[in-house]
Amino acid sequence: MTTYKDEGVVIKTMRLGEADRIITLLTSEHGKVRAVAKGVRKTKSRFGARLEPTNNLALMCWQGRELDIVTQVEVLDHFKGIRRDLDRLEQAMVALEAVDQIAQERHPSAAMHRMLVGALRVLDERGSPLTITAFLLKLLVLDGSMPVLDSCASCGAKEHLVAFDILEGGLLCSDCRSGMPVSQGAVSLLRMVLGGRLAAALDEPASDITRELSRLATRTMESHIERRLRTVSGFKTQLG
Repeated sequence: MTTYKDEGVVIKTMRLGEADRIITLLTSEHGKVRAVAKGVRKTKSRFGARLEPTNNLALMCWQGRELDIVTQVEVLDHFKGIRRDLDRLEQAMVALEAVDQIAQERHPSAAMHRMLVGALRVLDERGSPLTITAFLLKLLVLDGSMPVLDSCASCGAKEHLVAFDILEGGLLCSDCRSGMPVSQGAVSLLRMVLGGRLAAALDEPASDITRELSRLATRTMESHIERRLRTVSGFKTQLG
């Protein structure tokens, strides 16, 4: 078997047999990878506790045809702040589920891995109400869905932008409206997130506007992947 080293975030795990698990990871150099971790459910396992969702790992694997095999693991980021806070953990699971739906197996995705680790670090340290909202919006852009934000995506009008529809291309004016209604405050915050002022957006306190943008990001992601996010309960604080 061919062996390789990589860095990856554990997206999800699944039991396999009596003692093994299938681990799904978003890696930097190999994209989404599914690998078997042998014996990790045994009490004497060397690295069972390391292979938990959200952990960012340095790992070595044997490459198989369908499933790889994990042979060595070192935890780079434990994200203990996330694990100690149920609300933050639920939010993190939304990000992991979205990545699982968008990332392609065996397709290198260093930018996506870097963006996921960055979002988890911010969530771990600060718990900003817009951390996962911003991640979902930026993940859409990374996947090729950059919305039009400075004018109506349909007719080009610069004023009276009152709705957002990713399928139509972004913001829409009152004459072309479809999708979700959007307030001017949410439009401004959306432009901050996707217009190079993310740090300022993450400083915004929880409010009706941050909750509105969280709803928009969640529903837009669901429209993009054509399915509901099962873990969206993690947005209960933001969605109100």
